[in-house]
Amino acid sequence: MTFQELELKDEILQAVKALGFETPTPVQERVIPFMLHEQKDLVALAQTGTGKTAAFGLPLLNMLEPGRRQTQALVLSPTRELCIQICKDLRNYAAGLPDIHIVPVYGGEDIRVQLRQLDRTPHIVVATPGRLIDLLQRGKVHLDAVEYLVLDEADEMLNMGFKDDIETILQEVPAEHRTLLFSATMPNEIARIARTYMQNHEEITVGERNSGTENVQHVYYLCQAKQRYLVLKRIVDMHPDIYAIIFCRTRQETKEVAEKLMHDGYNADALHGDLSQAQRDTVMQKFRIHNLQMLVATDVAARGLDVSDLTHVINYNLPDDVEVYTHRSGRTGRANKKGVSVSIIHSKEKYKIKTIERMLKRDFERQLIPSGLDVCKKQLFNMINKMQHVEVNEQIDAYLPQIMKQLEYLSKEDIIKRFVSEEFNRFLDYYKDAPDLNVEEKPADRKSRKRQQDEPGKPAGKKEPRAKKKKTGEKIRMKINLGERQGITPKRLLGMINDVVGDRDIMVGDIEITNKFTFFDIFADQFAKLAHAFASQNDIELEPAKGNRAYDNRRKADFNEGFWDDGAWDAAPRGRRKGGSRRGEDKPWRRNRRK
Repeated sequence: MTFQELELKDEILQAVKALGFETPTPVQERVIPFMLHEQKDLVALAQTGTGKTAAFGLPLLNMLEPGRRQTQALVLSPTRELCIQICKDLRNYAAGLPDIHIVPVYGGEDIRVQLRQLDRTPHIVVATPGRLIDLLQRGKVHLDAVEYLVLDEADEMLNMGFKDDIETILQEVPAEHRTLLFSATMPNEIARIARTYMQNHEEITVGERNSGTENVQHVYYLCQAKQRYLVLKRIVDMHPDIYAIIFCRTRQETKEVAEKLMHDGYNADALHGDLSQAQRDTVMQKFRIHNLQMLVATDVAARGLDVSDLTHVINYNLPDDVEVYTHRSGRTGRANKKGVSVSIIHSKEKYKIKTIERMLKRDFERQLIPSGLDVCKKQLFNMINKMQHVEVNEQIDAYLPQIMKQLEYLSKEDIIKRFVSEEFNRFLDYYKDAPDLNVEEKPADRKSRKRQQDEPGKPAGKKEPRAKKKKTGEKIRMKINLGERQGITPKRLLGMINDVVGDRDIMVGDIEITNKFTFFDIFADQFAKLAHAFASQNDIELEPAKGNRAYDNRRKADFNEGFWDDGAWDAAPRGRRKGGSRRGEDKPWRRNRRK
């Protein structure tokens, strides 16, 4: 479908063409014909950045009567910045309709300026709720002729506490009007407003209700809470071209994180409620034009910031509300571009990820925190890539003979090493001996709870000291799908096994680490426990190494020893059961059990 097929006025189509729009987005394709040809109210659910302003703005302009000097349409938005952006867009769409007058009214600006703009009655008022009520009380805005009321980002307005203001304004418009409600999510309050103030309304949903945009990849990193900032730095260093908003929970945390980033040499700044409007505008403008690479913000402060090409949204802290996460993640992956929503969490927050996954119907990918070596390698080759594509200034030619003479005693290899080291030593020095920041996901401490029930006098989580027994017996060679590339070290492997199995008595020997895999020995009678524990790890594949004589012998052993009693290998997901055939006739222990 093209815009020409939507039956808009020629003047509007010319403006759309001049703006470079060729085909309508899915929300525009559905909303514009509905607004032009139906008389019902509308609830439209679509993610931010999907073209909602044009979806309601183009048909509004098409339906207005330029010769009638009355306010015929009212657009409510939650923030000053969004109000200004909507007004700017509407004026661009109305470039070929010179008689249409559009006025934005919002707080944070001298009201006298807006009063002068309202001396000529606007056809469309774009407003934030608080300033609009002020102007209504002053008698400067009249809504008695409004035919179209648009609530843009309605869920955001409710989150910001505008429920009473919205209801006050709804009572001021004529009973015979159309209400057009646009929202990214459908919380209960939106549904209640729809039931109370809309009659016979239609719901148009683009994508799944309360879902995230398809272009966003959702990942998380698991760390100790006190190491969040160190993890943030590694994420940023692994993405040299990052352009991101970093969301924090409080103003104080926002200030602290931004100050740390700036102190450490990163191109960042903060956006929070303690800034004056002038300071806020300056920071936002610097970020929009990419003078800032990262913006650290609270949810409230970032509302209304319209940036279409973010590469990442980083949740320094997960929000308590799933709908807030939806809004955050929806700021990236816009205009058919890919984006990444990153969450930095500690082990006690894992349940929040599961909750968000269920709500968004998306799977979150756990990624390992990059090692110091990973970061250095990434930065090095990013620098080499920039050097390959740098625009050479011809003025350098005049100095080349002197430069060549000064460096003639150095080989080509030495020159490259020195230039690279000049740029790269900072990263090498910082990440030298950098610790592994990963922590493993721990299963529920069922043993502690059981011990507390059996022995109420003993605190949960504490174990009685016991002497370790030296184990002897047959060993099995194991293989795991993590190696040097993922930053595996012997220490990290042991920590992973301890945390996943929940038993520090698993004895590991003869560790061999390759680029992609790690091999290690365990005692045969510990195999079932290890296999059962790792079967629940979605991102880790554990299996006996090929040509493992001890494992093959053990599979044929009598079950009286209890080796397979818990069915650990059978319980593993099918894709991970690489140790034997899936057919029952190749598993003699099944026949043994039937006897």
